Amino acid sequence: MTQTLDVVIPVLNEEVGLPTSVVKLHKFLTEYLDYMDWRILIADNGSTDSTLQVCQELSSKFERVDFIRLEHRGRGRALSRAWLESAADIVSYMDVDLSTEVKCFPDLIDSIASGEFDLAIGSRLIKGSEVIGRSAKRGFFSRAYSTVFRTMFLTSFKDAQCGFKALSRKTVNELVPLVRDTGWFFDTELLLLAEHNGFRIKELPVKWTDDADSRVDIIKTSYLDLKGLLRLRFSGRPKV
Repeated sequence: MTQTLDVVIPVLNEEVGLPTSVVKLHKFLTEYLDYMDWRILIADNGSTDSTLQVCQELSSKFERVDFIRLEHRGRGRALSRAWLESAADIVSYMDVDLSTEVKCFPDLIDSIASGEFDLAIGSRLIKGSEVIGRSAKRGFFSRAYSTVFRTMFLTSFKDAQCGFKALSRKTVNELVPLVRDTGWFFDTELLLLAEHNGFRIKELPVKWTDDADSRVDIIKTSYLDLKGLLRLRFSGRPKV
């Protein structure tokens, strides 16, 4: 029986870059993931430009492209809703700029489809990964954050925030409702809960190209991440 897959792309004010990325991803999935019944699901995350109109146009043009609209922002909020409302056997997500090379995607999905792992994550911090164009500042914060959460929780994974992940349906149903964060810390909290509850995590090296137009506020995000880590450290991680 053919397995089903939803590839979620959370977006915020991406009217310019979204069409190019969706066309590229659609072409790749058609060519290289023909053994799965896949769908691209755009999660418009409170955009105020014409992103919603672009989503509607893409959905009309491509049979396997759908979208949902959220009025409130937050990457975690968008992923949580998209994944929980999905009926697919496997759910995943990737950043709209496709910073992670799409050729890495089949290995990510096959890790879940095989039944060997419950979650699969792309990593820029393990042997075999290739990072292109990343500034020294962003690289420092990424590695420092990895050191902090691994020291606090003794995790086996190194890169919690790479926008390239896949989960089984069982994992989504059991873990996602437990994640409290609705923003950027969502990824880290999900993985910390997963490992705490014995879910099997596969960390895969990726080829990753920095987006020079990234709008992520490193200082603000780092503060919120640290706040989230302290919450989990002192309030505890719930059991499934």
